[in-house]
Amino acid sequence: MSTPSIKAVIPAAGLGTRFLPATKAMPKEMLPVVDKPAIQYVVEEAVAAGIDDVLVIIGRNKNALANHFDRVTELEHTLEQKGDLTKLERVMEASSLADVHFVRQGDPKGLGHAVLRAQKHVGDETFAVLLGDDLIDARDPLLTRMIEVSHGQSATVVALMEVDPSQIHLYGCADVEPTADPDVVRINALVEKPSADEAPSNLAIIGRYVLKPEIFDVLERTEPGKGGEIQLTDALQQLAGDEQLAGPVLGVVFGGRRYDTGDRLDYLKSSIQLALDRDDLGPALGAWIKELAETL
Repeated sequence: MSTPSIKAVIPAAGLGTRFLPATKAMPKEMLPVVDKPAIQYVVEEAVAAGIDDVLVIIGRNKNALANHFDRVTELEHTLEQKGDLTKLERVMEASSLADVHFVRQGDPKGLGHAVLRAQKHVGDETFAVLLGDDLIDARDPLLTRMIEVSHGQSATVVALMEVDPSQIHLYGCADVEPTADPDVVRINALVEKPSADEAPSNLAIIGRYVLKPEIFDVLERTEPGKGGEIQLTDALQQLAGDEQLAGPVLGVVFGGRRYDTGDRLDYLKSSIQLALDRDDLGPALGAWIKELAETL
């Protein structure tokens, strides 16, 4: 049985304060990772999973996102006249990936509120949420697997990844039990950024979710938490505690390549790693890194 097509939601309303002053006038989602803005990698991931309808939740001063996924006929014409078809193809790629829509979040009330803003667009269907700070390597199709699990078991699905216990305080953490599938666990509870001593596991939540439409009713009832924000984790905790609401909450344990672009150092590491993996950049960059390492 084929997996049904779903829509994707990408929250992108954050201020990107960790990257100031670069993000003073440029959305952090437009910062380049090698030679593409970070958000394009995320849209490409959704498309690779069979999604052709993407809603981006934006805030003020984020018009560059919409511009990136729009046609730029003057530039296209110039490249065509020059015969630079390679660059022309790369420019046109972003505008032909999918139907990309935009809606403003309005008040910055947290990730849960951003997801709630997608309700009218998504309707009564299961949908995916992809956070832009986490880039998943195209060779490791996490989202495809999550959609498959959600469809097969009528479940809400959260992406999980093993991290060093000393790092679990940086993430939301899942209390889980195994299932018949080795890469799937049942989530009993979620704990936001626990200490290593209090963490129920070393399985951290990473920024991919496949959510059933019942999440909207739960989010509407969810009281603001830390920082006065509506937390998606709080709503998922309610679902995990009561399967009567929307069925089980499952986790897909991801063992592939993930790049964190939400932190300055990890952003630099991500750009270097992705460049090293490219045939046109990797050999020369790798040789330079070896030379540089000898001088340190």
